[in-house]
Parts: sequence; structure tokens; C-alpha cells
Amino acid sequence: MADDKHPTSLELGIYSQERVTPRITTVEVIAILLSVLWLAGVLWFFFGTDLSSAAGLGGSPLEITMLMLAIFMPIALIWVAASAAKTARIMREESARLQSAIDAMRAAYIAQQQRHAVEMKPAVIAKLTELAEAQRPAETTPTFTSLRRPAEADEDRAAIVHPQQEADAPQASLGLGTPAEALDDPISISDFIKALNFPENEHDKEGFRTLRRALKDPSTKKLIRASQDVLTLLSQDGIYMDDLRPDRAKPEIWRKFAQGDRGKAVAALGGIRDRSSLALSSGRMKQDPVFRDAVHHFLRQFDRTLEEFEQNATDAEIAMMSETRTARAFMLLGRVTGTFD
Repeated sequence: MADDKHPTSLELGIYSQERVTPRITTVEVIAILLSVLWLAGVLWFFFGTDLSSAAGLGGSPLEITMLMLAIFMPIALIWVAASAAKTARIMREESARLQSAIDAMRAAYIAQQQRHAVEMKPAVIAKLTELAEAQRPAETTPTFTSLRRPAEADEDRAAIVHPQQEADAPQASLGLGTPAEALDDPISISDFIKALNFPENEHDKEGFRTLRRALKDPSTKKLIRASQDVLTLLSQDGIYMDDLRPDRAKPEIWRKFAQGDRGKAVAALGGIRDRSSLALSSGRMKQDPVFRDAVHHFLRQFDRTLEEFEQNATDAEIAMMSETRTARAFMLLGRVTGTFD
């Protein structure tokens, strides 16, 4: 931010333009010359030719009025044209100065956003702190996912069922020393969707409970951590998923993407239309290697998890998943990286 005691570059540019503006312009000089030439012609007509005696200055008031109009009307027209030309020039200069001011303000705003990117919303900071604290104990805790068939409880179907779970199903018992978390059921679809959306605020106890539950699942934990990283980096540029309003894609399009389709068939997934978010994300992808690596890691994890989630979820559940903050980040970053092209 510029010092109050010193003028900004924008103010210096405006002041310098005002100082170099001449008082008498070329248009006014031309108008003066034309007026002088016209008056010289009038004087020569009346005093330097034989016609002057015939014309005379006498006569009726009407004749005198017409004579004055004939003498001064051209001069008036000359100065009207000069005034119009001067006004047009001033308007062009003001338009150029205004455009320069707008460009300078835009550049200053972007620079200020980058300088103060770390000054995030208090609620977001508290949320990310809670996420980090909830993540630490889960990182060192061995996990085991037991088998539970979807038919046993439809509302608690597992979001992700790994192939090795089928092979481990006949196992009668676990060895001694197995932690209690190893006996937990796979994360349900409802909890999986809630975890992808993250807690609403620092007071969302249910959201943090669901998040801790999701962090105990190996595949889900990888996606949650990758999503947390990119959401934190995006928030540094003032990009928040709650502010985005993407175009909704049909569940069958999500299924096509999970099954490997690319190109026009899944182009609707890039439904983010916010130009500023797209521009800032694209610019940072080119300039920040840390951000670029985090984005590619997140996209890979989301792709792998979606491939497994799609096999167990209904269309309604896929639609709910697409409304989460993690899915919106995938739509934004997928469009920036050309994933849906």
C-alpha cells in the first residue's frame, strides 16, 4: 500500500499529464489564423478594392445587420468548430486517463490480494487448524476395514469397498494386539460425502466427527488430505468453494468420467464459470510449482476415489457428492488443467 505522504504512481501519471497539457492548442492557433485571414480579407474588400465604394457602409438598419452577419458569422463558425474539436480532444484524453486509472487500480488490487493472501477468514483458519489437529492422530494409527455387504444395511452402505476385503472375508479372527479401530466398518456413503464437504465452521461437531471417521479409511484419508492442501492454497488467493456456483452435471456424466471417458462426453464437469477464480488458478499453476504439484496430486486422488465410489453410489448420492467443496475444487482445477478437454 502506498504511503499517504507520497503520491501513488497513478496520481503521478495524472498530474504529469495535466502539467504537460498546453494552454493554447493547435486547434486554437488555426482558428486564430483563420479569423485573422478573414478579417484581413474583409478589410481588403472594403478599403483596397473599387467595390468598397459601391458597397458603402450606409443604408437601412437591415442592410447594416446583414453586413455585420456576413462579416462576423464566418468567424463565429470558425470558433464553434474549434471549440468542438477542443472538447473532443479533452474527452479522448479523459477517456485515456480513466482507462489508465482503471488498469492501475486493477493491478494494485491483484498485487494487494497476493500480498495479503495469508490473511484468511477467521472461520477458515480455525477450520484448517481443527483439520490439522484431527489428522495428526489418524496418520500414525493402523487401520483395518472389515467386510460389510451393502445388502445388510442400505442406508449405511460402504462408500469404498476394496478388492482385498473380499479375499480377507473368511478370516475368522484378528491377531492379538490389533487396535480397536481395526474393527470399524468401512466409511458409509453419507459420512464419505460429509467428509468431502468438510465441517461448516469451528462449531460443527458432527462435521469434525465425520472427518475423523473418514481419516481412518486409507483411501479416503489420501483424498481428504489432498483436498485440504488445495483448498488451503486456493484460499490464499481469495478463492473459496462456497462462493462458486458451478453448472450441475448429471450423475451419468460423473459415471462416464469414473469409467474412463474423456473429451466432450464429460465436458459438462467443467461447469465453473467464475472468471477471476479461473484466471487466478491458471496463473498460479504456471508460476507456483508447489501449487502445481498439489493440484496434480489432488486430481489423481479424486480420480481414483471416484472410480471406486461410483460403483457403490446411486445417482442421488453422486449428485450430493458433486455439491461438496472437494468436488467443486475438482471441477475448478480440472477445467484449469484441461482434464475435461
